[in-house]
Amino acid sequence: MRISFLLHNAYGIGGTIRSTFNLAAALAEHNEVEIISVLRHRDVPVMGAPPKVRLTPLVDMRTGSADYDGEDPRHARPARVFPRADGRHKQYSSLTDERIGRYLSGLDAHVIVGTRPGLNVHIARQAHGSAIRVGQEHLTLSGHGFRMRHEIRHRYQLLDALTTVTEADARAYRRLGLPGVRVEAIPNSVPAARVEPADGAGKVVVAAGRLNPVKRYDLLIRAFSEVVAAYPDWQLRIFGGGDATGNEKDNLAALIGELGLSRSVRLMGRANPMEAEWAKGSIAASTSDHESFGMTIVEAMRCGLPVVSTDCPAGPREIIKDRVDGRLVRPGDPGDIAAALLELVGNDKLRQRMGEAALKNSARFDPARIAERHLSLYQDLLRLGPGRRSLGPVGEIAHRARTSTIDTAHALRSTARDVLKRRRASAG
Repeated sequence: MRISFLLHNAYGIGGTIRSTFNLAAALAEHNEVEIISVLRHRDVPVMGAPPKVRLTPLVDMRTGSADYDGEDPRHARPARVFPRADGRHKQYSSLTDERIGRYLSGLDAHVIVGTRPGLNVHIARQAHGSAIRVGQEHLTLSGHGFRMRHEIRHRYQLLDALTTVTEADARAYRRLGLPGVRVEAIPNSVPAARVEPADGAGKVVVAAGRLNPVKRYDLLIRAFSEVVAAYPDWQLRIFGGGDATGNEKDNLAALIGELGLSRSVRLMGRANPMEAEWAKGSIAASTSDHESFGMTIVEAMRCGLPVVSTDCPAGPREIIKDRVDGRLVRPGDPGDIAAALLELVGNDKLRQRMGEAALKNSARFDPARIAERHLSLYQDLLRLGPGRRSLGPVGEIAHRARTSTIDTAHALRSTARDVLKRRRASAG
C-alpha cells in the first residue's frame, strides 16, 4: 500500500511530528510510505528522519534558497485553500496553496493523510479522486475556535475518514455531523524505550513539555514544596523549552526562588531524546489544564514510571488507570497533586508496583499495534472502492460551490481589514 502523510514542517520539534514519524516508521515496515513536509527550514529533521520513509519538502525556507529569498510574488498573497481559522495560516500563502495542490493532484498514493485542520482541508479539496482521504486531529474539537469548528463542519465532508487520539474526542466529532465520514479513535504511538526502565529507586520526579502556562508547572512546583517539606532529599526536574512569545521560564524561575526551592526544583531545558531522563526518575508528573492526548505520559510509562496527572478532559483518563499505573487528580488543585505525589514518594513498594504496571500497560501504545489499527481502517476504506464518499456528483458540486463562496467571503474580509489598517496607519 502507498501511504502519504502531509505534515506542516517535518524539520521541527513537536508532538504531531513525533507521532507522525512513529506511525510512518511502523507502517514502512510493510508499505511504501512518504512524509510530505510543506515547509523545510533545516538540512535534516531535528528529530531524525524515520527509516524507510521518503521525505518530500515542498517549500524550501532555508537561507539562500529561491523560496526563502521571497522573489516569488505568491509569497505576499495570503493562502486561500489553507483556512484562516487555522493558527498556522500566516505561514501559508498562495505559493503553498499552489505547491500543495499540484503535488496532491498528481500523487499516486492509495491513502493520503493530513495531520492538522488546514492540511486536512487541502486533502479534502485537492487530493486526486482515487485516493483515500484521511484527516487526523491532534487537538480536541473543543480546543478549536468557533471559526475553525465551522470550517471543519463544512470542509471535512469530503474526507473519507477522520481519526482522533481519544474516544472522547471521537464522540464529539461524531456529534458534529459529518455525513459519510468515518470517525475513529486511534491513540498516538510511542516506541519501547531504548534504555533500562526505571527501578523506582531514584528520588526524582520528572515532568516534560513546553514551558507554557496551560501546562501549569506553577501548580506542580507549589505541590512539590509540600513534598520537599516531608522528604527534603527528593528533586523535581522539569524539561522543556519556552514558547517564543512567552516568558513562562522566567515566571517559573521566580516562583522557585520565592518558595525557596532552588536546590530541589530545576528547569532543565530541552532534552532530545527524553528516555534517559525519564529513567533517572521514579515518578512522572503532568499537571496540564488541557491535554488532547498526553504523549509525555505514555513516554514516561514506557520507561517504567507511574504518572501523577491532572484528570483534565480527554487524554489522561484514557491512558492512566487510577491507582493501578498512576494517579488522576483534580485539575487546578495543588493540594491534590501534592497528596498523590506524597503517597508515591512515601511508599517504595507502591511506587515500584505502579511503575511495573505502567511499563506493562503502556505496551498497548507500541507503534506496531497502533499502525495495525490505522492499516485496518485504510484497508476497510479501500475495499469500499470508488464512490465511497456519500455526497455524490451533485452533492460534491454543491459542496465545492459553497467552499468557493466561503473563500470569497474570507478574501473580502481580509481585503477590508488591510484597507482599514492602511487608513489607520495613514491617520497616525
